[in-house]
Amino acid sequence: MKSHTLQSVLDVIREEDVEFVRLQFTDTFGTLKNIAVTSDQIPRIFETPFPIEGSSFQKGGMGEEERLYLIPDLSSFAILPWRPQTGRVARLLCDLYKADRTPCEESVRYLLRKVSDEAAEKGYTFYVKPECEFFLFHTDDDGVATTLTHEKAGYLDLSPVDLAENVRRDIVLALEEMGFPVESSHHERSAGQQEIDCGYLPATQAADQIMTLKMTVRSIAKRHGLHATFMPKPKNGCDGSGMHIQMRLMKDGKNVLLEKDAPDKLSREGMAFINGILKHSAGMAVFTNPIVNSYKRLSPGWGAGAELSWPPKDSESVIRTWVGYGGSREVELCSPDCAANPYLIFALLLSAGLEGMEEGETCREQDPPKTGGRLPANLGQAIEAFAKDPFALKILGEPLTAKYLKKKMQEWDTYERLVTPWEVEEYLHRI
Repeated sequence: MKSHTLQSVLDVIREEDVEFVRLQFTDTFGTLKNIAVTSDQIPRIFETPFPIEGSSFQKGGMGEEERLYLIPDLSSFAILPWRPQTGRVARLLCDLYKADRTPCEESVRYLLRKVSDEAAEKGYTFYVKPECEFFLFHTDDDGVATTLTHEKAGYLDLSPVDLAENVRRDIVLALEEMGFPVESSHHERSAGQQEIDCGYLPATQAADQIMTLKMTVRSIAKRHGLHATFMPKPKNGCDGSGMHIQMRLMKDGKNVLLEKDAPDKLSREGMAFINGILKHSAGMAVFTNPIVNSYKRLSPGWGAGAELSWPPKDSESVIRTWVGYGGSREVELCSPDCAANPYLIFALLLSAGLEGMEEGETCREQDPPKTGGRLPANLGQAIEAFAKDPFALKILGEPLTAKYLKKKMQEWDTYERLVTPWEVEEYLHRI
């Protein structure tokens, strides 16, 4: 993100003919919300923040009674390049505040910043590098999304087999025009499946980038007449879409997860950091894999990362470590998917890792992990695992987690009661 002042934002608005600014924020469940204002309202908004009704976020996890206020983050200002070039549209990411000018404790961006600030007081900065996978599908004659694709491309294929090359190109160019660097993009294993990788950023900036990327992917795909979905497992027999997260914990310019004089090896702190994440992975699964469909991706045999272990080359492990070019080891969490709220999972991962370091729990890479087993097999089990581990409740607070869990229990109950097409096909004619 660029460094902006109010005056520099107003200058860009005038010079670039910006007519509308979207005030955006992310709700508890990882959905990007916004309200559009005309550009001449921007100076006033910084004097008197724009109000929204807390009651409208009963399903989004905010307070039901109070009015909340949007305070824009000037560094997030960006023009949306896919919108009209005359009377242009920009956006500002916002933080949520209460009427007494204190932050809303249930704001997911605030929670991540709070955890990051606490880590900074100990000298640590948490950097993450997300790898976001998604599918591009056709729409029908009415513009409704399908799960159909004409292409047959696979991993790292190129044009003309890869029919999405131009779509990814336009997505990357749009993101870079908005000030978000992209490291790479490519076709993934299944037909219609894509991946865009961002570079390492501090956790809050990385979460901002993920939300921006998802918005951009969907918008550019629509311009190409396609539907983009980050659904973890949209079709039977295909690879699932995940959000692998590479991690670095920096202190005094060094990645403390690695040995000081041997960056191809994990440090004791690094092993303890990993063990802290493993210890709470099951209890955090309702956040890292938050929907019913998430667990279809994590089913055995697809290499999605559901085993609570971290051997370096095991494709089924939640944690993988591998030596990159030049000898530096990377630490990667494989289980999350893009249905997750990145602000919440980054806050939980950083807190779990630091707790592991504080407790000093380490294990050698060749040893079996202390936790063992697998992640929960479905959303219902994930809810049960959360109830057995108070860690996430301690980090995220009771108001947010109570509303979050209530929604997830309703989601699971609805799914359990649903009669699926498979059941009808399997049983209707023979029972």
